[in-house]
Amino acid sequence: MRSLLFVPGDSERKLAKGLESGADALIVDLEDSVATDGKARARAITAEFVASSKTGPAIYVRVNDLTTGLTDDDLGAVMKAAPAGIMLPKSTSGDDVGRLAVRLRVLEAENGLQDGVTKILPIITETPLGVLNAGTYGNCGPRLSGLTWGAEDLAAEIGASANRDEDGRYTDLFRFARLSTILAATAAEVAPIDTVFPNFRDTEAFTRDCVEGARDGFTGRMAIHPAQVAIINEVFTPSGEAVAHAQAVVDAFAAAGNPGVVAIDGKMFDRPHLKRAERLLARVAG
Repeated sequence: MRSLLFVPGDSERKLAKGLESGADALIVDLEDSVATDGKARARAITAEFVASSKTGPAIYVRVNDLTTGLTDDDLGAVMKAAPAGIMLPKSTSGDDVGRLAVRLRVLEAENGLQDGVTKILPIITETPLGVLNAGTYGNCGPRLSGLTWGAEDLAAEIGASANRDEDGRYTDLFRFARLSTILAATAAEVAPIDTVFPNFRDTEAFTRDCVEGARDGFTGRMAIHPAQVAIINEVFTPSGEAVAHAQAVVDAFAAAGNPGVVAIDGKMFDRPHLKRAERLLARVAG
């Protein structure tokens, strides 16, 4: 998944527009974008939307976090519609993913769904404890589809007045959270997904931010507005040149009997280059 677009779970109009956005996945939100007194209505709208959207982008549902007492009601409403996955906000460790997985297994059985079919995408840096426990997701099992992070909730939790400096760069604390997510996802062998960029009108800054994220190892990004989707898809789609180069590296190692080092066009490539090439080709293959 390159692009994951947030859509409020209580807006039929925005949900319909989301299907036309070109996003690889929609994240139908039952958490922050839905007022407390609108949760029940949002669950009903979301369940109907998920049930009727079996072609097109993958549909994930962001439920309310495990400390709210609302998670079970969210899951009970939407799991009968068989979403592709559940986004878990404010995840504090791999144990939270495990607790959610137990709930999903029961609900899959109750609704006649294949065991394990529902994926989990946790947001792992919205609390200080979550940041510190970023390395605990390695044994979460095949439900884990990726790891992503968030800066806004973390800023609120620690009392930071901003998460970027005057030049628009993340401050050290938030760079740490960001890099922890890349490392944690890579260690768990799942996709690292970059966080949202709130100022959707500043396309130049957003494009630059996406390019930097792709450079550092993110393979996709969340969006808060349909206008951001095309930029994400372009930046996070490996170029034809990059794919051809990766294939050439893989082919050269295979032809040479998989040695430690090969030469291509007068340049030396070692095993880390091969691993990077294989990872890129795996992304393109889906």
